Amino acid sequence: MGFGVVVSALFALLNWYLWKRLVKDVTAPGTARRVATVAQVVLAVLVFATLILGRAVPPEVARWFSWPGYIWFAVLVYLFLTTVLLELPRLALRGWQRRTPLEATAATPTVDVPPEIPDRPAVNESRRLFLARGTAVIAGAATTGLVGTGMSNALGPPDLLRVPVALNGLDPSLAGFRIAVVSDIHLSALLGRSHTERITRMINESEPDLVAIVGDLADGTPEDLRSAVEPLRDLAPREGSFFVTGNHEYFVDADAWVRELDRLGVHTLRNEHTAIRRGQASFDLAGVTDVSGRNANDAPDFDKALDGRDESTPVVLMAHQPVQVTEAAERGVGLQLSGHTHGGQIYPFQYVVGLQQPALAGLSKVDDTWLYVTRGAGFWGPPVRVGAPPDITLVELRDRP
Repeated sequence: MGFGVVVSALFALLNWYLWKRLVKDVTAPGTARRVATVAQVVLAVLVFATLILGRAVPPEVARWFSWPGYIWFAVLVYLFLTTVLLELPRLALRGWQRRTPLEATAATPTVDVPPEIPDRPAVNESRRLFLARGTAVIAGAATTGLVGTGMSNALGPPDLLRVPVALNGLDPSLAGFRIAVVSDIHLSALLGRSHTERITRMINESEPDLVAIVGDLADGTPEDLRSAVEPLRDLAPREGSFFVTGNHEYFVDADAWVRELDRLGVHTLRNEHTAIRRGQASFDLAGVTDVSGRNANDAPDFDKALDGRDESTPVVLMAHQPVQVTEAAERGVGLQLSGHTHGGQIYPFQYVVGLQQPALAGLSKVDDTWLYVTRGAGFWGPPVRVGAPPDITLVELRDRP
């Protein structure tokens, strides 16, 4: 309750600031200001409704208010950021705004007539309006460009990335083994069946040996999103498709999603491992639950996931959050596949995500453990990605000489 109150207060302050700068400062008292004020209040209520009711009603109902609500949320964020940045030039020009031009009085008059001095309040008000309206136009144009580009990125096809990883102890006959890594698909009122069909098609066209779905498949229940998730049945990797839970599965019913994926032929690794074989060669694929599972009696258990495996072979671990790599490295995992971060999704929020996670996206190393973090194939909240396009990654295993 306390967190909700704080968030609501911050949201109210954000809206008040934008009303002050982009409505009150650029309009005179009257009809135009009243209409703009009412419109902003209605849109603010729409955002609240979207955040609160988005998962409480069926997707076919939620999409009617979720689309405009989340888009306006993104607009608010960028209007706020750009307007705050424009405070600096506004401050720099404040002296010019208040100064009355006195060029007419600088010269000595040739006749004994009092010089005509400009009306200082009128000049100041004219300049104030010029600065305020100029700020509003610049902020609006920048926001429109950023949100428009971000929506094109978010709703367009994910990038298909190819990342080679040299894995210690990998049998040479497994060199070239390809794992399609996809995460954060986030099926919802905004992303439905066509989104899953495109992801499935892209993965199949890349001809992977194995598919690793690293959590946050959906924002809703299997009952509501059954049609949207159904295309995953068509995944056709040579060695099977695997899944681990993300934090969003625990927002609804993780057990129900595990059952649904089993029905579709996608096997969940829930603190367990399985051997992936090619002839006499093999490596272990392990998976742990998300850290959010601790609140649902489904905590990640690395020891259980790795217990009894052949330690002479390398292990690839699926774990939703990059932060889990610390425990993976302590247990000699060769490669961890993660998602969760969305690459930050909306600039500049990657700096906030970076405070919580050891890596934002791409390939990095923690001790002797490789960590690969995909930016995810969907989005959460606003259908906007700025500076963090979606991706599906084909990780190609290579042996070390």
